[in-house]
Amino acid sequence: MSKSFYIETFGCQMNVVDSEWMVNLLGQCGYQPVSTVEQADLILLNTCSVRDKAERKVYGHLGSFKPLKDKNPDLILAVGGCVAQQEGERLLQKVPYLNIVFGTHNVHKLPEMVRQVERHHGQLCETTHYDGAQRLDKFPQRAQDRSVGRFVTVMQGCDNFCSYCVVPYVRGREVSRPSRDIVAEVQALVDQGVREVTLLGQNVNSYGQKGSGDLSFPELLERVHEIDGLSRLRFTSSHPKDLSDELIHCFSTLDKLCKHMHLAVQSGSNVILKQMNRGYDRERYLRQVTALQQQCPDIRITTDLIVGFPGETEADFLQTLDLMEQVRFADAYSFLYSPRPQTKALELADPVSAEEKQRWFEQLLAVQGRISAEIWHSDLHQVQQILVEGSSRQGDGQMFGRSQWNRIVNFDGPADLVGEMVPVRIVDVKKNSHLGVLDCS
Repeated sequence: MSKSFYIETFGCQMNVVDSEWMVNLLGQCGYQPVSTVEQADLILLNTCSVRDKAERKVYGHLGSFKPLKDKNPDLILAVGGCVAQQEGERLLQKVPYLNIVFGTHNVHKLPEMVRQVERHHGQLCETTHYDGAQRLDKFPQRAQDRSVGRFVTVMQGCDNFCSYCVVPYVRGREVSRPSRDIVAEVQALVDQGVREVTLLGQNVNSYGQKGSGDLSFPELLERVHEIDGLSRLRFTSSHPKDLSDELIHCFSTLDKLCKHMHLAVQSGSNVILKQMNRGYDRERYLRQVTALQQQCPDIRITTDLIVGFPGETEADFLQTLDLMEQVRFADAYSFLYSPRPQTKALELADPVSAEEKQRWFEQLLAVQGRISAEIWHSDLHQVQQILVEGSSRQGDGQMFGRSQWNRIVNFDGPADLVGEMVPVRIVDVKKNSHLGVLDCS
C-alpha cells in the first residue's frame, strides 16, 4: 500500500532542485505527493538559513505540526536543507517529536533514513559533509515531469565567504560538475520536452576554476547553446568578482541566451563592500554594467541589496541609492541585514538603530519601486516573444509564460500552446506581471 508525503520548500533555486530530487527518492520508497499536511504520512521541510526570518519560519511550521503528530504517532516529520545542516542534533533537541534531520550533502540518504524510522521510530540525524570527487557523485537525479523550464545544477557550494553569508558553512566548498554530465542532462530534458534551461550554482561565474570543471563557464554556455530543441538559456547566480569579459560577450553572440542577468551588488558603498568581503568596488561593478549594456543594449539587470549592514552609515546608504539610480535595476531583492551564525559580520560593531535601518529600507524600496515601474511600463503596447508554460494562476482560461526578461505574462489562449514561443502584445502592466493578448498581425 502506497504512503503519502507533503513537502514544502524554502529559499533559493538550489533548494528547488534538491526538492525535486527528494520527490524522486520518496517515490522510490513508495510515497506519493499530496497537497495538504493533513493527508500526509510523511511531512518534509526543505529549509533555508540565509536569513533569520526563514529559519524562524521553519520552527513555526514544526510547532504547527505537533497536533498532527500527537494524533498520529506514526507520522514521520523530516527537516532537510540548510537549517538542518546548520543545526543538526540541536534541531532534534529543540523539537523532540521530529524524526529525521539531514543536511545539504545527505539527500541521497533520505530513503534509508525513512525506512529506519518506519521500522524503529525514534530520531535520526545525518549532516556529513562530502567534498571533491565524493560530492560529484551526489548531484541530484530527478524524476521526469512535463515542465517547459527546468533548473540544471552545474556546481554546488561557495568559496567566497562573504562576511554576512552562511552558505559556505551549510552548502560546503565549491565543486563543479563535469561538462559532459551537464550537457547530457540538458539533452535528456530537451528530449522530454523542456524548452528553457537555467544553469544553476551559488556562483556560476567561477564554474571550472577550481579544477573540478573542464570548461570555463562561457564555454559551457556555448556547449549547452548548441543543443537542438532548446529554445532559451538562462543562468543564476552571478558574482561580480568573477564576471569575465568572455561571459559578458556571450550576451551578444548566443541567440538563445535571455537578455537578463541577476548580478548581486549588495551595497553601493566601497566601505561596506570591503566589510562584506565582496572582492570588488562600486567602480568595477558600474564598469561591468556598462560593458553588459554595450554588448546587449536590451539587457535588464536584477540584483540583491542588503540594508543596515553592521557599521553602515547614512552616507554609505546614500551611495547605494546613487548606484541604483545609475544602473536602473529592473528588480531588486532587498533585505534588512540578518545576523547569521559563524559569519564574520557577527564580530562587527553595529551602532545604527533598528528604526533607522527600517527607515532606510523603506526609502530603498520606494526608489526601486519607482525605477521598476518605469522599466516595466516601457513594455506597454510592445509585442514580446513569450515561452508558454501552462495555465495561469489568474484562472479564466488564461495561459501564462515568461518574457526573455523573466517577467510573467498572462494572456488568453488555448492549452496546446504550452511549450511554444508566441508573440504577445502587452496591454496592461501590473506590479509583478504583465497582461497581454496574442498578436496575430
